[in-house]
Amino acid sequence: MRIAFFLFVFALGAGAQQRAPGSDTILRDQLKADLYFLAGDSMRGRLTGSPEYQLAAEWIESRFSRLGLKGAGGAGSFFHRFDLIRSSLAGGNALTLHGADGHRAGRVLEDFHPMIFSPSGEVRAAVAFAGYGIRAEALGWNDYARSNVRGSIALILDSEPAVDDPAGRFDGAVTSEYANPLRKVLWAQEAGARGVLIVNPRLARGLSFVNVSRAYWPAKPAHLERYTLATYANRIHIPAAQISPALARHLFDAATAGFDAAIEQAQAQPAAQPVLLGEATLKTSVERTIVEDRSVAAMIEGSDPQLKSEAVILSAHHDHNGAVDGQIFNGADDNGSGVVALVEIAEAYALAAAQGQRPRRSVLFISWGSEERCCGPLLGSWAWIEDGAWPLDKTAAVINMDMIGRSEEVPEGGGSRFNGLAVQTAASNANNVNLLGHSFSPDLSAAADAAGRHFDLALLKRYDNNKSNLLRRSDQWPFLQRGVPALFFHTGLHPDYHTVFDRPERIDYPKLERVARLVHQLSWDLANSASRPRYVPRKMPLP
Repeated sequence: MRIAFFLFVFALGAGAQQRAPGSDTILRDQLKADLYFLAGDSMRGRLTGSPEYQLAAEWIESRFSRLGLKGAGGAGSFFHRFDLIRSSLAGGNALTLHGADGHRAGRVLEDFHPMIFSPSGEVRAAVAFAGYGIRAEALGWNDYARSNVRGSIALILDSEPAVDDPAGRFDGAVTSEYANPLRKVLWAQEAGARGVLIVNPRLARGLSFVNVSRAYWPAKPAHLERYTLATYANRIHIPAAQISPALARHLFDAATAGFDAAIEQAQAQPAAQPVLLGEATLKTSVERTIVEDRSVAAMIEGSDPQLKSEAVILSAHHDHNGAVDGQIFNGADDNGSGVVALVEIAEAYALAAAQGQRPRRSVLFISWGSEERCCGPLLGSWAWIEDGAWPLDKTAAVINMDMIGRSEEVPEGGGSRFNGLAVQTAASNANNVNLLGHSFSPDLSAAADAAGRHFDLALLKRYDNNKSNLLRRSDQWPFLQRGVPALFFHTGLHPDYHTVFDRPERIDYPKLERVARLVHQLSWDLANSASRPRYVPRKMPLP
Protein backbone atom coordinates (compact mmCIF):
# COMPACT_ATOMS: atom_id res chain seq x y z
CA MET A 1 0.00 0.00 0.00
CA ARG A 2 2.84 2.41 0.84
CA ILE A 3 4.48 1.57 -2.50
CA ALA A 4 1.27 2.31 -4.39
CA PHE A 5 0.89 5.61 -2.53
CA PHE A 6 4.51 6.56 -3.34
CA LEU A 7 3.97 5.79 -7.02
CA PHE A 8 0.87 8.02 -7.09
CA VAL A 9 2.70 10.93 -5.45
CA PHE A 10 5.67 10.46 -7.79
CA ALA A 11 3.41 10.42 -10.85
CA LEU A 12 1.52 13.45 -9.54
CA GLY A 13 4.75 15.27 -8.79
CA ALA A 14 5.90 14.95 -12.36
CA GLY A 15 2.82 16.85 -13.49
CA ALA A 16 2.78 19.23 -10.52
CA GLN A 17 6.14 20.76 -11.48
CA GLN A 18 4.34 22.76 -14.14
CA ARG A 19 2.34 25.68 -12.84
CA ALA A 20 -1.17 25.51 -14.18
CA PRO A 21 -1.26 27.62 -17.36
CA GLY A 22 -3.54 30.65 -17.15
CA SER A 23 -3.38 30.85 -13.36
CA ASP A 24 -2.34 34.50 -13.50
CA THR A 25 -5.61 35.32 -15.29
CA ILE A 26 -7.61 34.45 -12.16
CA LEU A 27 -7.86 37.96 -10.73
CA ARG A 28 -9.52 39.37 -7.64
CA ASP A 29 -10.97 42.33 -9.57
CA GLN A 30 -12.77 40.03 -12.01
CA LEU A 31 -13.98 37.82 -9.16
CA LYS A 32 -15.31 40.92 -7.44
CA ALA A 33 -17.07 42.25 -10.53
CA ASP A 34 -18.77 38.90 -11.13
CA LEU A 35 -19.79 38.49 -7.51
CA TYR A 36 -21.27 41.97 -7.25
CA PHE A 37 -23.57 40.90 -10.08
CA LEU A 38 -24.32 37.32 -8.99
CA ALA A 39 -24.89 38.25 -5.33
CA GLY A 40 -26.21 41.74 -5.91
CA ASP A 41 -29.61 42.84 -4.67
CA SER A 42 -31.10 42.53 -8.18
CA MET A 43 -30.54 38.74 -8.03
CA ARG A 44 -32.68 38.55 -4.88
CA GLY A 45 -30.90 35.60 -3.35
CA ARG A 46 -31.29 33.14 -6.27
CA LEU A 47 -34.01 31.02 -4.65
CA THR A 48 -34.85 27.75 -6.41
CA GLY A 49 -37.74 28.31 -8.80
CA SER A 50 -37.42 32.10 -8.89
CA PRO A 51 -36.73 34.14 -12.05
CA GLU A 52 -33.42 35.27 -10.52
CA TYR A 53 -32.38 31.68 -9.95
CA GLN A 54 -33.06 30.94 -13.61
CA LEU A 55 -31.12 34.05 -14.59
CA ALA A 56 -28.14 32.93 -12.52
CA ALA A 57 -28.02 29.62 -14.43
CA GLU A 58 -28.32 31.45 -17.76
CA TRP A 59 -25.54 33.86 -16.80
CA ILE A 60 -23.21 30.97 -15.96
CA GLU A 61 -24.17 29.21 -19.20
CA SER A 62 -23.45 32.35 -21.22
CA ARG A 63 -20.02 32.68 -19.65
CA PHE A 64 -19.18 29.07 -20.40
CA SER A 65 -20.47 29.39 -23.93
CA ARG A 66 -18.48 32.55 -24.67
CA LEU A 67 -15.33 30.82 -23.48
CA GLY A 68 -15.77 28.23 -26.20
CA LEU A 69 -16.29 25.35 -23.78
CA LYS A 70 -18.36 22.32 -24.75
CA GLY A 71 -21.73 21.68 -23.16
CA ALA A 72 -21.65 18.71 -20.77
CA GLY A 73 -25.24 18.62 -19.60
CA GLY A 74 -26.37 16.05 -22.14
CA ALA A 75 -26.92 16.11 -25.92
CA GLY A 76 -24.41 18.94 -26.21
CA SER A 77 -26.41 21.22 -23.92
CA PHE A 78 -24.90 23.27 -21.10
CA PHE A 79 -27.88 22.37 -18.90
CA HIS A 80 -28.29 19.14 -17.00
CA ARG A 81 -32.04 19.04 -16.47
CA PHE A 82 -33.85 17.23 -13.66
CA ASP A 83 -37.20 17.36 -11.94
CA LEU A 84 -38.04 18.16 -8.36
CA ILE A 85 -41.30 17.40 -6.60
CA ARG A 86 -42.94 19.99 -4.36
CA SER A 87 -45.41 18.32 -1.99
CA SER A 88 -48.34 19.76 -0.10
CA LEU A 89 -50.51 18.19 2.56
CA ALA A 90 -53.90 17.13 1.25
CA GLY A 91 -57.02 16.16 3.15
CA GLY A 92 -57.75 12.61 4.25
CA ASN A 93 -54.54 11.61 6.02
CA ALA A 94 -55.35 9.04 8.69
CA LEU A 95 -53.71 6.55 11.01
CA THR A 96 -55.74 4.07 13.03
CA LEU A 97 -54.34 1.51 15.47
CA HIS A 98 -56.44 -1.64 15.80
CA GLY A 99 -56.21 -3.47 19.12
CA ALA A 100 -58.06 -5.92 21.30
CA ASP A 101 -59.35 -2.98 23.34
CA GLY A 102 -60.70 -1.15 20.31
CA HIS A 103 -59.39 1.38 17.83
CA ARG A 104 -57.24 4.44 18.41
CA ALA A 105 -57.25 7.14 15.74
CA GLY A 106 -54.11 9.21 15.41
CA ARG A 107 -54.45 12.94 14.80
CA VAL A 108 -52.62 14.33 11.80
CA LEU A 109 -49.92 16.88 12.76
CA GLU A 110 -50.34 15.86 16.40
CA ASP A 111 -49.68 12.11 16.46
CA PHE A 112 -48.38 11.57 12.93
CA HIS A 113 -47.71 13.20 9.58
CA PRO A 114 -46.94 11.82 6.13
CA MET A 115 -43.36 12.10 4.95
CA ILE A 116 -42.77 14.69 2.25
CA PHE A 117 -41.62 12.02 -0.23
CA SER A 118 -44.53 9.69 0.47
CA PRO A 119 -46.99 8.95 -2.32
CA SER A 120 -50.69 9.00 -1.59
CA GLY A 121 -51.81 5.53 -0.57
CA GLU A 122 -53.58 3.38 1.98
CA VAL A 123 -52.64 0.13 3.68
CA ARG A 124 -53.97 -2.01 6.54
CA ALA A 125 -51.47 -4.50 7.90
CA ALA A 126 -49.63 -5.75 10.95
CA VAL A 127 -47.00 -3.37 12.34
CA ALA A 128 -43.53 -4.93 12.62
CA PHE A 129 -40.66 -3.20 14.42
CA ALA A 130 -37.46 -3.50 12.36
CA GLY A 131 -34.91 -1.55 14.37
CA TYR A 132 -33.27 1.28 12.43
CA GLY A 133 -34.35 -0.17 9.07
CA ILE A 134 -30.80 0.10 7.71
CA ARG A 135 -29.15 -1.99 5.03
CA ALA A 136 -25.38 -1.56 5.23
CA GLU A 137 -23.88 -4.93 4.38
CA ALA A 138 -20.44 -3.41 3.84
CA LEU A 139 -20.47 -2.35 7.50
CA GLY A 140 -21.86 -5.64 8.76
CA TRP A 141 -25.35 -4.28 9.45
CA ASN A 142 -28.65 -5.28 7.85
CA ASP A 143 -31.89 -4.94 9.77
CA TYR A 144 -33.66 -7.04 7.14
CA ALA A 145 -31.26 -9.99 6.99
CA ARG A 146 -33.19 -11.90 9.68
CA SER A 147 -36.25 -9.70 10.13
CA ASN A 148 -39.19 -10.48 7.88
CA VAL A 149 -41.38 -7.43 7.30
CA ARG A 150 -42.96 -8.66 4.06
CA GLY A 151 -46.61 -7.68 3.95
CA SER A 152 -46.30 -5.53 7.08
CA ILE A 153 -46.11 -1.88 7.98
CA ALA A 154 -42.50 -1.52 9.10
CA LEU A 155 -41.91 0.62 12.17
CA ILE A 156 -38.33 1.91 12.14
CA LEU A 157 -36.25 4.29 14.22
CA ASP A 158 -34.98 7.56 12.84
CA SER A 159 -31.21 8.22 12.59
CA GLU A 160 -28.68 5.40 13.15
CA PRO A 161 -27.12 3.38 15.97
CA ALA A 162 -24.58 5.17 18.19
CA VAL A 163 -25.04 8.40 16.29
CA ASP A 164 -23.24 10.41 19.01
CA ASP A 165 -20.31 8.01 19.31
CA PRO A 166 -17.19 9.05 17.31
CA ALA A 167 -16.17 5.37 17.38
CA GLY A 168 -19.57 4.19 16.13
CA ARG A 169 -20.01 1.66 13.36
CA PHE A 170 -21.17 4.17 10.78
CA ASP A 171 -19.58 7.59 10.22
CA GLY A 172 -18.72 8.49 13.77
CA ALA A 173 -19.81 11.97 14.78
CA VAL A 174 -21.10 12.65 11.26
CA THR A 175 -24.56 11.34 10.39
CA SER A 176 -24.15 8.85 7.55
CA GLU A 177 -26.23 8.51 4.39
CA TYR A 178 -27.64 5.32 5.94
CA ALA A 179 -29.69 7.55 8.25
CA ASN A 180 -31.55 9.19 5.34
CA PRO A 181 -35.29 8.47 5.89
CA LEU A 182 -35.98 8.32 2.16
CA ARG A 183 -33.40 5.58 1.70
CA LYS A 184 -34.84 3.72 4.68
CA VAL A 185 -38.27 3.69 3.07
CA LEU A 186 -36.77 2.35 -0.15
CA TRP A 187 -35.01 -0.44 1.78
CA ALA A 188 -38.23 -1.33 3.60
CA GLN A 189 -40.09 -1.40 0.28
CA GLU A 190 -37.44 -3.70 -1.20
CA ALA A 191 -37.87 -5.98 1.83
CA GLY A 192 -41.58 -6.29 1.03
CA ALA A 193 -43.07 -3.81 3.50
CA ARG A 194 -46.41 -2.33 2.45
CA GLY A 195 -45.97 0.85 4.45
CA VAL A 196 -43.51 2.56 6.80
CA LEU A 197 -43.81 4.38 10.12
CA ILE A 198 -40.75 6.27 11.36
CA VAL A 199 -40.27 7.38 14.95
CA ASN A 200 -37.61 9.64 16.40
CA PRO A 201 -37.23 8.62 20.06
CA ARG A 202 -35.09 11.69 20.71
CA LEU A 203 -38.23 13.81 20.56
CA ALA A 204 -39.15 12.29 23.88
CA ARG A 205 -36.37 14.40 25.42
CA GLY A 206 -38.53 17.51 25.53
CA LEU A 207 -39.14 18.44 21.90
CA SER A 208 -42.78 18.72 20.92
CA PHE A 209 -43.91 16.41 18.12
CA VAL A 210 -46.73 18.85 17.39
CA ASN A 211 -44.24 21.66 16.79
CA VAL A 212 -42.08 19.40 14.64
CA SER A 213 -45.08 18.34 12.54
CA ARG A 214 -46.35 21.84 12.00
CA ALA A 215 -42.90 23.03 11.00
CA TYR A 216 -42.66 20.08 8.60
CA TRP A 217 -46.11 20.83 7.10
CA PRO A 218 -46.69 24.57 7.81
CA ALA A 219 -50.20 25.94 7.39
CA LYS A 220 -48.79 28.69 5.18
CA PRO A 221 -46.30 27.61 2.49
CA ALA A 222 -42.82 28.23 3.78
CA HIS A 223 -40.52 30.71 2.10
CA LEU A 224 -37.93 27.96 1.79
CA GLU A 225 -40.01 25.25 0.21
CA ARG A 226 -39.18 21.58 0.58
CA TYR A 227 -38.47 19.48 -2.47
CA THR A 228 -37.73 15.87 -3.27
CA LEU A 229 -35.70 14.75 -6.23
CA ALA A 230 -38.27 13.20 -8.54
CA THR A 231 -35.91 10.37 -9.40
CA TYR A 232 -36.17 9.22 -5.79
CA ALA A 233 -39.80 10.05 -5.07
CA ASN A 234 -40.96 8.12 -8.12
CA ARG A 235 -39.32 4.97 -6.79
CA ILE A 236 -41.41 4.97 -3.62
CA HIS A 237 -44.77 3.22 -3.97
CA ILE A 238 -45.77 2.65 -0.33
CA PRO A 239 -47.19 5.18 2.15
CA ALA A 240 -44.72 6.52 4.71
CA ALA A 241 -45.33 8.61 7.82
CA GLN A 242 -43.58 9.80 10.95
CA ILE A 243 -45.27 9.10 14.28
CA SER A 244 -44.79 10.58 17.73
CA PRO A 245 -42.77 8.74 20.39
CA ALA A 246 -45.95 8.64 22.48
CA LEU A 247 -47.82 6.77 19.76
CA ALA A 248 -44.90 4.40 19.27
CA ARG A 249 -44.84 3.73 23.00
CA HIS A 250 -48.58 2.96 22.89
CA LEU A 251 -47.94 0.40 20.13
CA PHE A 252 -45.27 -1.32 22.23
CA ASP A 253 -47.30 -1.19 25.43
CA ALA A 254 -50.30 -2.76 23.69
CA ALA A 255 -48.05 -5.60 22.53
CA THR A 256 -46.51 -5.96 26.02
CA ALA A 257 -43.11 -5.16 24.53
CA GLY A 258 -40.87 -2.51 26.03
CA PHE A 259 -40.17 0.50 23.79
CA ASP A 260 -37.03 1.53 25.67
CA ALA A 261 -35.67 -2.02 25.64
CA ALA A 262 -36.35 -2.26 21.89
CA ILE A 263 -34.42 0.96 21.27
CA GLU A 264 -31.50 -0.31 23.35
CA GLN A 265 -31.42 -3.60 21.46
CA ALA A 266 -31.65 -1.81 18.09
CA GLN A 267 -28.60 0.25 19.06
CA ALA A 268 -26.58 -2.88 19.81
CA GLN A 269 -27.33 -5.18 16.88
CA PRO A 270 -29.38 -5.54 13.70
CA ALA A 271 -32.99 -6.61 14.04
CA ALA A 272 -33.70 -10.32 14.40
CA GLN A 273 -37.29 -11.53 14.19
CA PRO A 274 -39.50 -8.42 14.07
CA VAL A 275 -41.51 -7.47 17.12
CA LEU A 276 -45.17 -7.55 16.05
CA LEU A 277 -47.09 -4.55 17.38
CA GLY A 278 -50.68 -5.16 16.42
CA GLU A 279 -52.40 -3.88 13.31
CA ALA A 280 -52.79 -0.42 11.81
CA THR A 281 -54.36 1.37 8.90
CA LEU A 282 -52.27 4.12 7.35
CA LYS A 283 -53.60 6.52 4.75
CA THR A 284 -51.38 9.22 3.26
CA SER A 285 -52.69 12.00 1.07
CA VAL A 286 -50.08 14.24 -0.53
CA GLU A 287 -50.40 16.49 -3.57
CA ARG A 288 -47.34 16.64 -5.82
CA THR A 289 -46.24 19.36 -8.22
CA ILE A 290 -43.38 18.90 -10.66
CA VAL A 291 -40.76 21.67 -10.62
CA GLU A 292 -38.27 21.69 -13.47
CA ASP A 293 -34.69 22.41 -12.45
CA ARG A 294 -31.20 22.37 -13.93
CA SER A 295 -27.50 22.50 -13.21
CA VAL A 296 -25.02 24.12 -15.59
CA ALA A 297 -22.25 21.88 -16.95
CA ALA A 298 -19.40 22.59 -19.37
CA MET A 299 -16.17 20.86 -20.23
CA ILE A 300 -12.81 21.16 -21.87
CA GLU A 301 -11.91 17.94 -23.59
CA GLY A 302 -8.66 16.27 -22.64
CA SER A 303 -5.76 15.97 -25.09
CA ASP A 304 -4.76 12.37 -24.34
CA PRO A 305 -6.56 9.85 -26.60
CA GLN A 306 -6.84 7.35 -23.74
CA LEU A 307 -7.29 9.61 -20.73
CA LYS A 308 -9.78 12.11 -22.18
CA SER A 309 -12.62 9.71 -21.40
CA GLU A 310 -11.83 10.35 -17.72
CA ALA A 311 -12.76 13.61 -16.02
CA VAL A 312 -11.82 15.81 -13.11
CA ILE A 313 -14.93 17.67 -11.96
CA LEU A 314 -14.78 21.19 -10.53
CA SER A 315 -18.02 22.35 -8.95
CA ALA A 316 -19.94 24.90 -6.90
CA HIS A 317 -23.67 25.64 -6.43
CA HIS A 318 -25.48 28.80 -7.54
CA ASP A 319 -28.71 28.72 -5.50
CA HIS A 320 -29.31 30.45 -2.18
CA ASN A 321 -32.18 31.46 0.11
CA GLY A 322 -33.96 34.21 -1.81
CA ALA A 323 -35.67 37.23 -0.27
CA VAL A 324 -38.50 37.69 2.21
CA ASP A 325 -40.33 40.83 3.33
CA GLY A 326 -37.81 43.04 1.54
CA GLN A 327 -34.84 41.33 3.20
CA ILE A 328 -32.45 39.79 0.65
CA PHE A 329 -30.29 36.78 1.45
CA ASN A 330 -27.60 37.66 -1.07
CA GLY A 331 -25.50 34.53 -0.57
CA ALA A 332 -22.22 36.18 -1.56
CA ASP A 333 -20.05 33.68 0.27
CA ASP A 334 -22.67 30.91 0.13
CA ASN A 335 -22.10 30.23 -2.62
CA GLY A 336 -21.52 33.10 -5.00
CA SER A 337 -17.85 32.86 -4.05
CA GLY A 338 -17.58 29.29 -5.32
CA VAL A 339 -19.43 30.03 -8.55
CA VAL A 340 -17.34 33.04 -9.58
CA ALA A 341 -14.19 31.04 -8.79
CA LEU A 342 -15.53 28.22 -10.98
CA VAL A 343 -16.11 30.64 -13.86
CA GLU A 344 -12.65 32.16 -13.52
CA ILE A 345 -10.97 28.74 -13.42
CA ALA A 346 -12.93 27.71 -16.51
CA GLU A 347 -11.68 30.84 -18.26
CA ALA A 348 -8.09 30.02 -17.32
CA TYR A 349 -8.48 26.60 -18.91
CA ALA A 350 -10.07 28.07 -22.03
CA LEU A 351 -7.30 30.65 -22.47
CA ALA A 352 -4.63 27.97 -22.02
CA ALA A 353 -6.35 25.70 -24.54
CA ALA A 354 -6.40 28.53 -27.06
CA GLN A 355 -2.60 28.57 -26.70
CA GLY A 356 -2.40 24.82 -27.26
CA GLN A 357 -2.13 23.81 -23.59
CA ARG A 358 -4.86 21.33 -22.78
CA PRO A 359 -5.01 18.89 -19.86
CA ARG A 360 -4.61 15.20 -20.56
CA ARG A 361 -7.91 14.31 -18.89
CA SER A 362 -11.11 16.17 -19.55
CA VAL A 363 -12.14 18.78 -17.00
CA LEU A 364 -15.82 19.42 -16.22
CA PHE A 365 -17.10 22.66 -14.72
CA ILE A 366 -20.47 22.22 -13.00
CA SER A 367 -22.60 24.75 -11.16
CA TRP A 368 -25.16 22.72 -9.24
CA GLY A 369 -28.78 23.69 -8.83
CA SER A 370 -30.75 23.38 -5.58
CA GLU A 371 -27.93 22.51 -3.20
CA GLU A 372 -29.63 24.33 -0.33
CA ARG A 373 -33.07 22.85 -0.63
CA CYS A 374 -34.49 20.21 1.65
CA CYS A 375 -35.42 17.31 1.63
CA GLY A 376 -32.74 16.17 1.26
CA PRO A 377 -30.35 18.80 0.08
CA LEU A 378 -27.72 18.57 -2.71
CA LEU A 379 -30.46 17.87 -5.23
CA GLY A 380 -28.53 18.90 -8.34
CA SER A 381 -25.48 16.76 -7.57
CA TRP A 382 -27.58 13.73 -6.60
CA ALA A 383 -29.51 14.14 -9.86
CA TRP A 384 -26.23 14.16 -11.82
CA ILE A 385 -25.14 10.92 -10.19
CA GLU A 386 -28.48 9.17 -10.51
CA ASP A 387 -28.78 10.11 -14.19
CA GLY A 388 -25.28 8.86 -14.97
CA ALA A 389 -24.55 12.16 -16.70
CA TRP A 390 -20.84 11.27 -16.60
CA PRO A 391 -19.83 7.72 -15.65
CA LEU A 392 -18.63 7.53 -12.07
CA ASP A 393 -15.97 4.99 -12.99
CA LYS A 394 -14.62 7.61 -15.40
CA THR A 395 -14.65 10.37 -12.77
CA ALA A 396 -11.09 10.64 -11.49
CA ALA A 397 -11.82 13.19 -8.75
CA VAL A 398 -14.24 15.92 -7.69
CA ILE A 399 -13.17 19.29 -6.28
CA ASN A 400 -16.09 21.20 -4.81
CA MET A 401 -15.98 24.84 -3.70
CA ASP A 402 -18.56 26.13 -1.25
CA MET A 403 -18.02 29.29 0.82
CA ILE A 404 -14.44 30.13 -0.09
CA GLY A 405 -14.52 33.93 0.28
CA ARG A 406 -14.21 34.62 4.00
CA SER A 407 -12.39 33.25 7.05
CA GLU A 408 -13.93 30.97 9.61
CA GLU A 409 -15.30 32.84 12.63
CA VAL A 410 -17.13 31.09 15.46
CA PRO A 411 -18.35 33.47 18.15
CA GLU A 412 -19.01 32.75 21.80
CA GLY A 413 -22.61 31.63 22.18
CA GLY A 414 -23.07 31.23 18.44
CA GLY A 415 -25.78 28.63 18.94
CA SER A 416 -26.73 25.55 16.96
CA ARG A 417 -25.52 27.09 13.68
CA PHE A 418 -21.97 26.40 14.91
CA ASN A 419 -22.58 23.06 16.60
CA GLY A 420 -19.35 21.13 17.06
CA LEU A 421 -17.05 24.03 16.11
CA ALA A 422 -14.56 25.59 18.52
CA VAL A 423 -14.73 29.33 19.21
CA GLN A 424 -12.26 31.06 16.87
CA THR A 425 -11.65 34.40 15.21
CA ALA A 426 -11.53 35.31 11.54
CA ALA A 427 -8.02 36.73 12.06
CA SER A 428 -6.76 33.35 13.26
CA ASN A 429 -8.03 31.77 10.03
CA ALA A 430 -6.89 34.47 7.61
CA ASN A 431 -4.67 32.05 5.68
CA ASN A 432 -6.60 28.87 6.42
CA VAL A 433 -8.83 26.72 4.24
CA ASN A 434 -10.77 23.74 5.53
CA LEU A 435 -10.31 20.62 3.43
CA LEU A 436 -13.09 18.08 3.88
CA GLY A 437 -13.28 14.61 2.35
CA HIS A 438 -9.54 14.08 2.83
CA SER A 439 -10.05 10.89 4.88
CA PHE A 440 -11.59 9.13 1.88
CA SER A 441 -8.47 9.50 -0.27
CA PRO A 442 -4.96 10.03 1.13
CA ASP A 443 -3.83 10.33 -2.49
CA LEU A 444 -6.14 13.24 -3.17
CA SER A 445 -5.29 14.83 0.16
CA ALA A 446 -1.57 14.65 -0.69
CA ALA A 447 -2.24 16.15 -4.11
CA ALA A 448 -3.96 19.12 -2.45
CA ASP A 449 -0.99 19.59 -0.14
CA ALA A 450 1.39 19.56 -3.11
CA ALA A 451 -0.68 22.11 -5.02
CA GLY A 452 -1.07 24.32 -1.95
CA ARG A 453 2.65 24.93 -1.51
CA HIS A 454 2.47 27.84 -3.96
CA PHE A 455 -0.32 29.88 -2.37
CA ASP A 456 0.41 30.71 1.30
CA LEU A 457 -2.68 28.82 2.44
CA ALA A 458 -2.82 26.23 5.21
CA LEU A 459 -5.12 23.31 4.44
CA LEU A 460 -6.80 22.26 7.69
CA LYS A 461 -8.07 18.69 7.87
CA ARG A 462 -10.23 18.78 10.96
CA TYR A 463 -13.90 18.36 10.09
CA ASP A 464 -14.35 14.97 8.42
CA ASN A 465 -15.60 13.53 11.71
CA ASN A 466 -17.19 16.45 13.48
CA LYS A 467 -20.65 17.10 14.93
CA SER A 468 -21.04 20.11 12.64
CA ASN A 469 -21.75 17.53 9.91
CA LEU A 470 -20.12 19.91 7.43
CA LEU A 471 -18.90 17.01 5.32
CA ARG A 472 -22.36 16.05 4.10
CA ARG A 473 -23.57 19.62 3.67
CA SER A 474 -22.22 20.27 0.19
CA ASP A 475 -22.06 18.69 -3.23
CA GLN A 476 -18.98 16.50 -2.82
CA TRP A 477 -21.00 14.28 -0.48
CA PRO A 478 -22.94 12.31 -3.15
CA PHE A 479 -19.68 11.47 -4.92
CA LEU A 480 -18.06 10.26 -1.70
CA GLN A 481 -21.11 8.04 -1.17
CA ARG A 482 -20.55 6.49 -4.59
CA GLY A 483 -16.86 5.75 -4.21
CA VAL A 484 -15.40 8.77 -6.02
CA PRO A 485 -12.50 10.67 -4.40
CA ALA A 486 -13.79 14.16 -3.66
CA LEU A 487 -12.65 17.24 -1.74
CA PHE A 488 -14.62 20.14 -0.32
CA PHE A 489 -12.75 23.47 -0.18
CA HIS A 490 -14.37 25.66 2.48
CA THR A 491 -12.99 28.73 4.24
CA GLY A 492 -15.46 28.26 7.07
CA LEU A 493 -18.71 29.35 8.64
CA HIS A 494 -19.09 32.85 10.07
CA PRO A 495 -21.83 34.90 11.77
CA ASP A 496 -23.14 36.16 8.40
CA TYR A 497 -23.77 32.60 7.16
CA HIS A 498 -27.38 32.26 5.95
CA THR A 499 -28.21 35.80 6.99
CA VAL A 500 -28.93 39.00 5.07
CA PHE A 501 -25.40 40.15 5.89
CA ASP A 502 -23.70 37.66 3.57
CA ARG A 503 -23.06 40.40 1.03
CA PRO A 504 -20.38 40.91 -1.66
CA GLU A 505 -18.72 43.85 0.14
CA ARG A 506 -17.77 41.50 2.99
CA ILE A 507 -15.78 39.07 0.83
CA ASP A 508 -11.98 38.84 1.18
CA TYR A 509 -11.18 39.03 -2.55
CA PRO A 510 -7.39 38.54 -2.26
CA LYS A 511 -8.03 35.31 -0.34
CA LEU A 512 -10.72 34.24 -2.81
CA GLU A 513 -8.18 34.73 -5.60
CA ARG A 514 -5.62 32.54 -3.81
CA VAL A 515 -8.13 29.77 -3.13
CA ALA A 516 -9.33 29.79 -6.74
CA ARG A 517 -5.74 29.58 -8.00
CA LEU A 518 -5.00 26.71 -5.62
CA VAL A 519 -8.04 24.76 -6.86
CA HIS A 520 -7.03 25.50 -10.44
CA GLN A 521 -3.53 24.13 -9.76
CA LEU A 522 -4.86 21.01 -8.05
CA SER A 523 -7.28 20.28 -10.88
CA TRP A 524 -4.50 20.74 -13.46
CA ASP A 525 -2.23 18.38 -11.54
CA LEU A 526 -4.93 15.72 -11.32
CA ALA A 527 -5.92 16.09 -14.95
CA ASN A 528 -2.33 15.54 -16.06
CA SER A 529 -1.19 12.86 -13.61
CA ALA A 530 -0.40 9.42 -15.02
CA SER A 531 -2.44 7.82 -12.23
CA ARG A 532 -5.71 8.52 -10.44
CA PRO A 533 -6.19 9.09 -6.72
CA ARG A 534 -7.57 6.06 -4.95
CA TYR A 535 -10.75 6.00 -2.88
CA VAL A 536 -10.49 4.41 0.56
CA PRO A 537 -13.74 2.56 1.37
CA ARG A 538 -13.77 3.00 5.12
CA LYS A 539 -15.52 4.99 7.74
CA MET A 540 -13.90 8.21 8.81
CA PRO A 541 -10.96 8.09 11.22
CA LEU A 542 -11.31 9.32 14.76
CA PRO A 543 -10.31 12.96 15.28
